Amino acid sequence: MPKNASDKTRTKNILLTNDDGFDSLGLLALKQALSPLGRVIVVAPAREKSACGHGLTITKPLTLHEVESDFYKLDDGAPSDCVYLALNTLYDNPPDLVVSGINIGCNMGEDVTYSGTVAGAMEACIFGIPSVAISQLVDKEGDDRDCDFSLAKVAAYQIAKDILEGNEALCLSKRKLLNVNIPKTKQSKGYKITELGYRLYGNDTRKATNPRGKEYFWLGTHPIKWKKRSENLCDFEAVMSGYVSITPLSVDMTSYEDIALLQRWEQSK
Repeated sequence: MPKNASDKTRTKNILLTNDDGFDSLGLLALKQALSPLGRVIVVAPAREKSACGHGLTITKPLTLHEVESDFYKLDDGAPSDCVYLALNTLYDNPPDLVVSGINIGCNMGEDVTYSGTVAGAMEACIFGIPSVAISQLVDKEGDDRDCDFSLAKVAAYQIAKDILEGNEALCLSKRKLLNVNIPKTKQSKGYKITELGYRLYGNDTRKATNPRGKEYFWLGTHPIKWKKRSENLCDFEAVMSGYVSITPLSVDMTSYEDIALLQRWEQSK
């Protein structure tokens, strides 16, 4: 079990997870990128858990398997389970950083509410640990065979390094995280701090018939369409223009701008 010493020269502890499964090339690329920064422990789902959202498995037991030293897979577990279990069983003290990814496919706009990748980072920030979700725009969602992670690895390393060195711009307050999306290009135009755009969802449920004549449906096949939320740069706009998008997210989903209006309703009752 990693034990965090109190001196500034101690080895940094980094926890990795994802939602594409323990054998995803994106996860392995992330491990390779961040290993020079400290001790990296991986706890990832045994199977793909894309779009599982921020849920915990509380209706059945979970089994943790050590694939190799500091590398674990969790049977039937989601990314939130992986982080929760790792923090409570593998560490005597919290790690210095949790990174979730590299996801095969972007996580922008309202997709962050579905994303298991974002959920893994969100679980860590609830525990007060600096956390980052990192996703890669690809031609075909879920297919990592032809992905070039070189830019994602550079971005992950630079962001993680600055967080571990205490750069206050990247060290968010509790219950906040960074959502990073990488363009398809091998060389970006730089970094852009963005807000979430509005993801536009169409009626893209695919219906088909199996060889036995039974109907089935396939979800999540809609193309990437969006619109801006305001005059500020949004994540879709930045990534599609060749920039690495960094969006600060908060677990607090309170709609503060609506409280006064609702209080007037409350007072009328």
